[in-house]
Amino acid sequence: MKYPFKKQQSLIRLIISLVTVILLAYLLSIFFYRIDLTTEKRYTLSAFSKKSLRNLDDVVHVKVYLDGDLNIPFRKMQQSLRETLDEFKVYAGDNLEYEFINPFSGNDARVKESVVKELYEKGLKPTNILDKDKEGGSSEKLVFPGALIHFKGVEIPVNLLKNNPAAGAEENINNSIQAFEFELMRVISSLTADTTEKIAFIEGHGEFNEYQVKDITEELGWYFQVDRGKISGKPGILDQYKAVIIAGPTGPFSEKDKLVLDQYIMRGGKVLWFIDMVNASLDSLSEGGSIIALIRILNIEDLLFRYGSRINPVLVQDVQCNMIPVNVALAGNTADFRPAPWLYSPVLTAPSGHPVTRNLNMIRSEFINCIDTLAARKAIKKTVLLRSSEFSRKVTAPVVISLEEVRLTPQPEQFPDRFLPVAVLLEGSFESAFRNRMISGIFPDTTFQMMEAGVPASMLVVADADIIRNDVRPTPQGILISPLGFDRYTRQTFGNKEFIVNALQYMTGHEELISLRSREITLRLLDKAKLKNYRTRWVLINTICPPLIVVVAGILYAWIRKKKYSRT
Repeated sequence: MKYPFKKQQSLIRLIISLVTVILLAYLLSIFFYRIDLTTEKRYTLSAFSKKSLRNLDDVVHVKVYLDGDLNIPFRKMQQSLRETLDEFKVYAGDNLEYEFINPFSGNDARVKESVVKELYEKGLKPTNILDKDKEGGSSEKLVFPGALIHFKGVEIPVNLLKNNPAAGAEENINNSIQAFEFELMRVISSLTADTTEKIAFIEGHGEFNEYQVKDITEELGWYFQVDRGKISGKPGILDQYKAVIIAGPTGPFSEKDKLVLDQYIMRGGKVLWFIDMVNASLDSLSEGGSIIALIRILNIEDLLFRYGSRINPVLVQDVQCNMIPVNVALAGNTADFRPAPWLYSPVLTAPSGHPVTRNLNMIRSEFINCIDTLAARKAIKKTVLLRSSEFSRKVTAPVVISLEEVRLTPQPEQFPDRFLPVAVLLEGSFESAFRNRMISGIFPDTTFQMMEAGVPASMLVVADADIIRNDVRPTPQGILISPLGFDRYTRQTFGNKEFIVNALQYMTGHEELISLRSREITLRLLDKAKLKNYRTRWVLINTICPPLIVVVAGILYAWIRKKKYSRT
């Protein structure tokens, strides 16, 4: 009589279980919730990313070219990128599509070469990886760690590898993984923005021409409308621009232009100054063997001083420097060019504590000055973004510079200056440089209303104009523009372009986006030495233990079952 009752109980339990599962599934389909159990919340997107992805009004298509025969580090990078895009798709839904493409698939060498050329022209940077085989040999492969993002007929490249020569391969991969969300969202948010903000390069004072800043102009063109023009002493002419860039002026600023800039800043404008206070260039040096570096008069010293900074008219020499080709052959012999360290071309480091410079590659520079910040300007927040190494020194101008200096062996004790500031970010409410001055002689128009104290603004002061200048070379086929930060002698690309783009986005109010650069993901890597020494032990453990556990568990279950039912 007990069996029908037990059968009825079992049926009731089954029905209750089924109803519970169905009800739970229905509730989970209504309420969206995700739990990230990782320590650093690596699968949790920022509120900015979630909002941007949910608000997509059309399909964003991502073509990732990191596929094919990859080594272990790049496979990890590929897997992390796939996980990031999967997380994007959770919030974007059908408005995000992605695919991984092997650009080297197929057997036709000419087709492969054509694809590589096309991707390079579109802005994707290839990198070489050295793959070792079991026999001790190695082979070099080309990979494209980047993607092309399409939205409404517009295509923007995004390079995902942070290739810092000062860091190891694993550290570069880790830094790249940390920046995935930032790099992808920077492009997606730009593509989907309702309006395009405007910035401008200032002309009229001997600034770099459009060819000398062409590469950075094209890069900024993905995110801003970029104009060029003269101030011409017209009040309010800059008010339409979110930021203005003053790149490499060589002539003095008039008082009218200074007042226009000053009032633009007082009204919350953003200014990026790329200034050389000493007149020296490597091109001039290569022509004559030696030059005299003179102090340059720009008539903006009082502006910068009032805003809280001073560019010193000195040249900085640094032991941490770039290489240049030098002819080491004796006179009358065939030229023999070899790379030699050039102390006047420091390779600048970026402190990692600020979102603009976090995980940033080193910065290429040439004939740089250094900056002093004024403690008296207490209302202004001053942040050093670029600096020299701990072995540097200042050379006071005017000074004779000769290529023969490459033959000298620098001694550390000769370089007593540590971490000289080269780029400083100033933020706060600035005081007008024309405060308590009669401006009727500058602007006779009595309707002009001058602001003596400004609203919150920001400016970036960089004591080297060459940081924003790309190389320009005339060829029979036309003018050749080198990528900004690319050194044609060492074939190395520095972080100049990324530094400027990050700084502009930070200054123009994209703090939510730039804050993604502060994210840190820890890769828990295995100890390679222990892995090599104890490889056999762990192979045996991982091979024998799993089936052994299953066998022991089966024997134990059979013994317990036999013991239990043998008593009844």
